[in-house]
Amino acid sequence: MNEPQQAPTRTVFPWQTTALALAAALLVAGCGEAAKLAPELTTGPRPQLAEPNKTLIPTVNVATAVGWTDTASPTPAEGLQVTALARGLDHPRWVYTLPNGDILVAESNKPPKPGGGATDGGDGLMAKIRNWVMGKVMGRAGAGVPSANRITLLRDANGDGLAEVRQVFMTNLMSPYGMALVGNELFIANADALVKVPYTEGQTSISANPTLVTPLPAGINHHWTKNVIANADGSKLYVTVGSNSNIGENGLAAEEGRAAIWEVDTKTGEKRLFASGLRNPNGMGWDPDTKALWTVVNERDEIGSDLVPDYLTSVKDGAFYGWPWSYYGGIVDARVTPQNPEMAAKAIAPDYALGSHVAPLGLAFSRAGGMPEQFASGVFIGEHGSWNRKPKSGYKVVFVPFIGGKPSGPPVDVLTGFLTADEKAQGRPVGVALDKGGALIVADDVGNAVWRVSKAR
Repeated sequence: MNEPQQAPTRTVFPWQTTALALAAALLVAGCGEAAKLAPELTTGPRPQLAEPNKTLIPTVNVATAVGWTDTASPTPAEGLQVTALARGLDHPRWVYTLPNGDILVAESNKPPKPGGGATDGGDGLMAKIRNWVMGKVMGRAGAGVPSANRITLLRDANGDGLAEVRQVFMTNLMSPYGMALVGNELFIANADALVKVPYTEGQTSISANPTLVTPLPAGINHHWTKNVIANADGSKLYVTVGSNSNIGENGLAAEEGRAAIWEVDTKTGEKRLFASGLRNPNGMGWDPDTKALWTVVNERDEIGSDLVPDYLTSVKDGAFYGWPWSYYGGIVDARVTPQNPEMAAKAIAPDYALGSHVAPLGLAFSRAGGMPEQFASGVFIGEHGSWNRKPKSGYKVVFVPFIGGKPSGPPVDVLTGFLTADEKAQGRPVGVALDKGGALIVADDVGNAVWRVSKAR
């Protein structure tokens, strides 16, 4: 007769018990503080900015990730249709269109935390509790999966919106994100470095070892995503690097070279700071009329559901946009230590607010012909969606119309339905790009899909 087996013991540290209590408190907190401003008041060139509402415990209102059923898809705006270019991917975050029409998809997530040195939020008990709780929260949101660290190629040869070819293009990368082709070299923004590999048009895989172009700030990687875009002649690359904290709580030394866009010489790898004070810039694009560089930025958290609106802005060489000391120009964030009135006074206000906590990540300028006329001039933006706002915001792709190189109207919904009726996340849009024919390509990391949005037939 077999002896009954004893259940394995599990050590529970005191701080984990406290963390569980805090997690419960966070859920309660998510039911308390809520937005008071209508969403349309926090968008546009002159958003209404509420007073800071710093609560003892931050608002947490996470959309639990459930994914799509085999045939379900998001809802396109009138006059558009959507197809699944590919399903069953592994956390697809970014998309890039090659000249021959092939689509590269970065399947990626946050890299492992460094083994030693500084930790996110510090080394104290509250930092441990906070990080543990946020790990649980982000896990519910679908952000806790390991990084696939690869790029996959999709090819839709007959233009029906379904990829007939799906091929692993590159592997063994370090949380890859942005991609840019210059001549016969493909540049990839990893979480810790900008690298490059040789590329020949039409090839479906690359086995060459990447060559280092320049290191990028890494370490804690509170914001790990790095995007890259080339200028018109390919002589310069522009790389986004997000902050290492919410408002500098890991110390300003940890923010060296971060919350910024870097300009990198394509040939030499030499770089200089192009613009700073951008808490977490992601998508970038060149305005086809003015040739100005634009980006979308995730602003700071934990001062209420109405603050601070994320934004879309042109990026001026040498400009400072406020983070961490201020937002929307010189509005000082009193939580930041030490204060820096001189830098806050220099801060430039962004061009256009997208709404609080919508989490804009993808950005692509439209072009005439590929989409209906109302989408001929402006930018498509992938809004990943909020985790700390009540009610939830984002979780959709929007279009901001432009006239004369400036936003000219409110955001227009392009792709919605990522949340179910009971506010679970079937998907979360991230990177956006136009394909060779001008249709919109959308990476969906929670839905593990890439969507193609085009004119309805």
